[in-house]
Amino acid sequence: MADEKDAAAPAAADAAAPAEAPAADAPAAEAGLAPVIVIKKVIDDGHGGAHGGAWKIALADMMTAMMAFFLLMWLLGASNADQRKSIADYFKPSSHSLMPFGQLAGSNGVLGGRSIIDPDAFPYAARQTGLLERLTPRSEGGPNPDTDPGPENENEAPDPDKLTPEQKKKIAAEADEANFQKLEKEIKQKLGENKRLENLKDQVAISRDKQGLRIEIIDKADFAMFPSGTNSMQGRAQALIGEVAASLASMPNKIAIRGHTDSVPFQNPDGRNNWSLSAERAEATRQILEKKGIPESRFTRIEGVADTDPANAKDPRDPRNRRMSITVLNQDTN
Repeated sequence: MADEKDAAAPAAADAAAPAEAPAADAPAAEAGLAPVIVIKKVIDDGHGGAHGGAWKIALADMMTAMMAFFLLMWLLGASNADQRKSIADYFKPSSHSLMPFGQLAGSNGVLGGRSIIDPDAFPYAARQTGLLERLTPRSEGGPNPDTDPGPENENEAPDPDKLTPEQKKKIAAEADEANFQKLEKEIKQKLGENKRLENLKDQVAISRDKQGLRIEIIDKADFAMFPSGTNSMQGRAQALIGEVAASLASMPNKIAIRGHTDSVPFQNPDGRNNWSLSAERAEATRQILEKKGIPESRFTRIEGVADTDPANAKDPRDPRNRRMSITVLNQDTN
């Protein structure tokens, strides 16, 4: 019996051993751990890396930058210096005021002791109220309150008694330039619109010289202002002088008239010659201008120079040498 018990003990141990193995694997099963499966998705469409579509974006960026650059070059070439300066000024920073902030209206105490519409609280009084105006900084070429009159005085005429001779001369020259441009444009426009004088517009020459604006009415082979040897102006020439007078009426400038003839002599029992004839024609022109509204006080010089100042020096007998010069004098030479 003892031998049977001894033999049974190892057998029971061997039988118990396999039963413990599942107990050891139990924690892994209870944790629910499953095998890790890695799925790698590879897309092969014929492109990859540097051979993809990224180069198209880079090329588009470069083309856009080049287009902007060439557009800038074109704008710089198509604009003048004044236009470029205007564009640059547009992008310049501006400040509200050149005065310290503590000195502005309504900034000290209760409203600073000043009204918010007090024009004296600003470097430039506003046109309607004392609201701040945006000004270009003085360092950037902006106005200087010590020398510039300010916007409220822009349309006011300066006091002549306070101007220096140089300032008066500059103001007069600027006024003359504007008036002469307007006069030239107006005369050309009237001649173009007047059907009766349309054929004579080529016989009117307008030019500038050191004395002022010269208006010359020139004879041609097929038309003369005066019949040969006379000082009686023809009808169409008088109408032409009338148009010139209408344009001159509103100007303050003095007027000088000079008569010219060609070198063709003429016989006259009274002893008249080209000298007297050129002076008589200049006086006849002055009289017509006066009848058309030009005051006598505006005429400073009426003269005849015969054939001594020809328009065509190579041919003194050229009909174009017969002409009347009406000079609108500069104001500083009045």
